[in-house]
Amino acid sequence: MATTSAKENILKKIRQALSNPVPLPFSQSEGNQSVFHQSTEDNAIDFAEAFGILQGKFVYCPNQEELISQLSNLIQLRQWTKIFCRESRFLSLLENLNLAPYESLASCEVSITGCEFLVARTGTIVMSSSEESGRTTSVYAPIHICIAFGNQLGYDLKDALQFIKAKYSNNIPSLITFASGPSRTADIEKTLVTGVHGPKEVYCFLVDL
Repeated sequence: MATTSAKENILKKIRQALSNPVPLPFSQSEGNQSVFHQSTEDNAIDFAEAFGILQGKFVYCPNQEELISQLSNLIQLRQWTKIFCRESRFLSLLENLNLAPYESLASCEVSITGCEFLVARTGTIVMSSSEESGRTTSVYAPIHICIAFGNQLGYDLKDALQFIKAKYSNNIPSLITFASGPSRTADIEKTLVTGVHGPKEVYCFLVDL
């Protein structure tokens, strides 16, 4: 009986509290306002700095011609021949460089993909399973090259999620990946190692179209 009475008293107090809610003490702390202040720099500059800190390699291209030139220079410098790419919008780039796409992701040297969005504040590349490259292309290759465009760049993660929601409406991709630089871990003796669970190098080419 005592246990039942104590339980009833607790439930009664809960019901009373719910019927007379206490106002939030700091009303301005709740809402849709970001805790991070918008940077005064250009989003491209912010992304380049954040991406560089995370050991990513950023290349700015003012137009398509510069993209072809910069990509050609990089491929020649690194002497890559096994380049995996399955996105139709980028296959023409390889044709311009007189390169045929390599067919095996498992044994390629580098992969080329697009992305959904770039987050300037955190230097993050946002990808999804709805892209032509699918889930694995950006993860399995030892070196990943991402090509993005100016309209895919925003300041915060909220901008990325709003972009994806507007793009896909009610058909949100089953997988959304947030990649901030090369794969890395410090689990082993607290020594930072890159390329453990994904690419050891990540390039991002931003085309300002």
